[in-house]
Amino acid sequence: MSVQPPNGIDGVERAEQPGPATAAEGEAVERPPVDHPSRADRFVRGLSEAIGGPLGRHAAGQDRPAGRPGRFWTAARIVLALICLSLAAHWVQKSPCMDGAWQDNIQYTRFCYTDVLALYYAEGLNEGKVPYLDHPVEYPVVTGYFMGAIGLPVHALGTDRPELNQAMWFYNANALVLCALGVAAVAAILALRRRRPWDAAMFALAPALVLTATVNWDMLPIGFAMFGLFAWVRQRPLLAGVLLGIGGAAKMWPLFLLGPILVLGLRSGRIRAIVTAIVAAVGTVVAVNLPVYLFAHDGWRRFFELNSERPIDWGTLWYIGRYLDGKWAGGASGSQGPFQWLGDNIPTLNTLSYVLFGLACLGVGALAVLAPRRPRLAALAFLVVAAFLIFSKVWSQQFTLWLLPLIVLARPRWGAFLAWQAAEVGYFLAFYGQLLGTATGSQIIPDGVFVLAATLRLGTVVALCVFVIRDILHPERDVVRRNYSDDPDGGVFDGAPDAGWVPKVRRWFNDQREPRPAAGGSQSVDDGVADVDPVDAEPVNR
Repeated sequence: MSVQPPNGIDGVERAEQPGPATAAEGEAVERPPVDHPSRADRFVRGLSEAIGGPLGRHAAGQDRPAGRPGRFWTAARIVLALICLSLAAHWVQKSPCMDGAWQDNIQYTRFCYTDVLALYYAEGLNEGKVPYLDHPVEYPVVTGYFMGAIGLPVHALGTDRPELNQAMWFYNANALVLCALGVAAVAAILALRRRRPWDAAMFALAPALVLTATVNWDMLPIGFAMFGLFAWVRQRPLLAGVLLGIGGAAKMWPLFLLGPILVLGLRSGRIRAIVTAIVAAVGTVVAVNLPVYLFAHDGWRRFFELNSERPIDWGTLWYIGRYLDGKWAGGASGSQGPFQWLGDNIPTLNTLSYVLFGLACLGVGALAVLAPRRPRLAALAFLVVAAFLIFSKVWSQQFTLWLLPLIVLARPRWGAFLAWQAAEVGYFLAFYGQLLGTATGSQIIPDGVFVLAATLRLGTVVALCVFVIRDILHPERDVVRRNYSDDPDGGVFDGAPDAGWVPKVRRWFNDQREPRPAAGGSQSVDDGVADVDPVDAEPVNR
């Protein structure tokens, strides 16, 4: 898929909506402001003091008019260069493990372990086994297709050339494609944020990206999710559904974006678009799964069986709770806390995890309906995916990549973002300490230190959710709305009025929540409900 970078990537900033056709020649056309982080973000503004302070209001090139040529190093090109540098640094960081000769636990002492290389052997690709057909695969089918599409040619090439290091070739071929998808995802973010190009730098410079970009195949769903969102913004719901369906058949989470699309479509009354996208996504998932389901059913079932049987994994909410249970019980004979009991009863834990996630999704849906102004799609998508990770029994180190593009689009504020990334780096280091301790049979770091790192990671993600919810409830705090009149990711929702039923539901909810005045008296205290319903008011364009 070809994604055109913002402003044509040529340094010329183009207004997304042209001025009135009747405007006189030479008359200034008012354009929404372009974000400059050194002035708009307090955290970046503070850092900028070390190099002379924020960008001046009369700086050369400031708010350059449309159609006037700019410099070569535009914001978009700088961000694309940064993502290339970050991915190159990641490749260097993984280089000690590339030859596959993992002696003396080098994959843990050098922090370079990657599933991509390990599973070349574990999934039988080194023997020419076809995924699912000859060997069950623990991932959804698009990931299995991708593994086979690269692994089988590498094996065939290595059969005729014994001197070839097949594992190294397999990893590097995967890394090349996955990193290309990462660059394309950043280009999509830039295209979605033409007035805020520096937001994409949060993704490009994220420490979690540098550490985990090719630990697994998670760049596949990230790329397709961003392409799907880009197609949705371009008001192509059929293509958006197909792309989200492909992403969901690689890792499930891109399908979660359909929930926010559904509830926002109901609030805006854009039923045809949401039905098209959802049907296309479901049809795509069925289409890509059907061949494997029919011809390699046992291999296809492995993903579902593994997820139903897996125990509590490191770093999850349930792992933290089980550790605290052990401290609370103090090792007394026969004592067992609730998290320990759940760890011994995985089917019950599965049900509880799904129920909590479902309740969280219902809460996000209620928030989308009752918010004073229709929330942005990216904000709701982040909340849903974050809720899935918070309540999941598995939270692998690379799963943090799922949240990166969504938080960049949902709440591009550097301060809280960097605090979260610092917690992710701390967890990454503690996680490898646990891996090394398990491999050597000796304790490298105390269990309490690892649990503290996991708690900080969980806590920062919860804090980001709180900030996003606060911005939804108080849209004037939403920094993206300062540069866009409504929702730049909304597609058919952008600028659309709410459906007629929304004010009635909100009015009923406010009536239930607010105390009624005494009979015959007057309500002397402002109840916070304006005479004009906020959903009918014109959006604020700062």
